[in-house]
Amino acid sequence: MKTVLVTGGAGYIGSHTCKELVRAGYAPVVYDNLCQGHRWAVRYGPLVEGDVADTAMLTDTLRATGAEAVIHFAAHADVAESMRNPQKYFRSNVGGMISLLDAVHAAGVPRVVFSSTCATYGNPERIPITEHQRQEPLNAYGTSKLCAEQMLRWNTAASGLQYVALRYFNAAGADPDGELGEAHDPESHLIPVAINAALGRGPRLEIFGTDYRTPDGTAIRDFVHVTDLARAHVAALRYLERGGLSDAFNVGTGEGVSVRDVIAYVQAVSRRPVPHVDGPRRPGDPEALVADPRKARSVLGWQAKCSDLFTIVETAFRWHAHGMPAMPRCDETAGTLARHSSRGE
Repeated sequence: MKTVLVTGGAGYIGSHTCKELVRAGYAPVVYDNLCQGHRWAVRYGPLVEGDVADTAMLTDTLRATGAEAVIHFAAHADVAESMRNPQKYFRSNVGGMISLLDAVHAAGVPRVVFSSTCATYGNPERIPITEHQRQEPLNAYGTSKLCAEQMLRWNTAASGLQYVALRYFNAAGADPDGELGEAHDPESHLIPVAINAALGRGPRLEIFGTDYRTPDGTAIRDFVHVTDLARAHVAALRYLERGGLSDAFNVGTGEGVSVRDVIAYVQAVSRRPVPHVDGPRRPGDPEALVADPRKARSVLGWQAKCSDLFTIVETAFRWHAHGMPAMPRCDETAGTLARHSSRGE
């Protein structure tokens, strides 16, 4: 059984990916400092508590476990926060990749699957977005991920490291079995913020921008179920094991939905109103982000299977209403209005 080190494996997408790795016959080992991740989310594979910036510990862990690949999730992923505190994102996301690359070279690990983002595209030239479109991020978060992608490319040229960068669109939903789900504190992602508002567990939702050139004036995003995202990591790993060339792939559905669409689905599933207020556009947010997923389908053999909006909202609602454990706090809470990000990690 092949061992895979999963940095950030106690987080939202990382924990779901560990479950899919076990299903596919791999042995995941979670490497996480538990600042944003959760001990209860480590259900598949052992936990090594460590920071990705600790290159020596990361190297020792790779050697001790005999890991044959790394799936790298460990990062900060909030667009709005990255605009307020860009240095935090460069230190974590760029510095973390430098540390990871040093460790995989020292330990002789040949393959990396990287958690990237559609935020690297900025305002796209056209919709849907192909992997060949120009990458011009509008925020520090997207810039930090683009820099990490570029580091992977240069290391491949220099050393032959194999990598896949998966450019996520909006991760959403929860494990259909009810074991895992989204749990951030403070919560900033649209669907859980809307659900918490409907359940009366959080403040009303603020819509960032109602004057976009879209059918209802609100921003449009491509939501992909977290289980489908987890499956994409397994597909990427198998592709590299077959000798696939290093490359980047969009991971989305090709279908865009607006913020108001999401609110309507949450109201339908919960059978409750979602208190909300219209607000101004937020710096760093593009108008529309919708994937062209054809390359992932043709090269990786991956496509979304459970990413219709009803399934996403229904699994998320069941998780937030009945399954989510109480969480220790890591950061200070937000103010009186809940705010959502255009990124779903």
